[in-house]
Amino acid sequence: MVETSEITLEAVPSVTQIASDDWDACANPPGAASNPFLSHAFFFALEKSGSAATRTGWAPRHLVARQGDRIVGIVPCYAKNHSQGEYVFDHGWADAFERAGGSYYPKLQASVPFTPATGRRLLVRGDADQEQIRAALAAGLVGLCKAVDASSVHVTFAPEDQWAFLAERGFLQRTDQQFHWRNNDYTTFDDFLATLASRHRKAIKRERRDALAEGITIHALSGPDITEEAWDAFFEFYIETGTRKWGRPYLNREFYSLISETMANDVVLIMARRNGRWIAGAINFIGSDTLYGRHWGAVEHHPFLHFEVCYYQAIDFAIQRHLKVVEAGAQGEHKIARGYLPQTTYSAHYIADPSFRRAVADYLERERVYVEHAARELTDAGPFRKVTID
Repeated sequence: MVETSEITLEAVPSVTQIASDDWDACANPPGAASNPFLSHAFFFALEKSGSAATRTGWAPRHLVARQGDRIVGIVPCYAKNHSQGEYVFDHGWADAFERAGGSYYPKLQASVPFTPATGRRLLVRGDADQEQIRAALAAGLVGLCKAVDASSVHVTFAPEDQWAFLAERGFLQRTDQQFHWRNNDYTTFDDFLATLASRHRKAIKRERRDALAEGITIHALSGPDITEEAWDAFFEFYIETGTRKWGRPYLNREFYSLISETMANDVVLIMARRNGRWIAGAINFIGSDTLYGRHWGAVEHHPFLHFEVCYYQAIDFAIQRHLKVVEAGAQGEHKIARGYLPQTTYSAHYIADPSFRRAVADYLERERVYVEHAARELTDAGPFRKVTID
């Protein structure tokens, strides 16, 4: 336990040790854009299902800040003995440190497990002193790193302001990129298409038409429309894709049942059906201004069905719901031609060993320059019509 003025910090080994009202008051305070991945219900499903647990290498160490008996701040945090399921890759750092005789694991991961979506990591109750509590939480992460003899702390997919805040407190700065679609007050999908260069507009129309050949129909399921049958089918898709990509999928079937019980209205399953059975699907989570695309899978493979289910249907849904952004998950330059442009993502890293810290800092300085240049080039290659100024 660490004290910073009147603030007391403690690491707890389960989200269940924090009342949901207290957690959510810090994670999604009134007036702030809500993020479903930060909710108590989402972390509860991850931990209760055993998807994020000590046996899977995700041991909860949530940092809690109190003033008196009142919880005023939280950092979702896990002790890790591997680097899987993070989407900000540090395997090279681990190899280098261990070749030099160090022990990279355990490390601390301040993030939402298995979820490459930007969101606040220093969670502060809306009516608390934001600067004071965030400073205490940042110091607490460093103190926790020393207390558990971890090599490092990794705050991943943080918003830019918290990235800068942590840099002022000794964390190293890293950038990467994803591809996001932005809603410029479109009222229909055709409004969006009208902003594209002719060849891209024609290509998307052709892809959407061809994706629905062979009698395929698309269904958007949310709330009570998501039946256990639909979850069973989607989980089969997830297992097929996860096994192929990662060798072992991160989430189990119980996780989906738990979010169905507590978060069904925050979820939209885009499901494809043919000949009376579900053949493909993608899961999306709904925030107050953002649609977050996550997993996709299929048991039948048809041309362009992936683009329709994951990208075009997400755009349609966002337009209908007046959402500002679609975040389509990690990686994938093929998204650019479909209207998803580069967006910088941010992570902050505290490295305990001074020599190793200097080496990583040098690497990150060069990496940031590369990421910035790549984003400019990819944006210039985007599908939107070029505006000429006389």
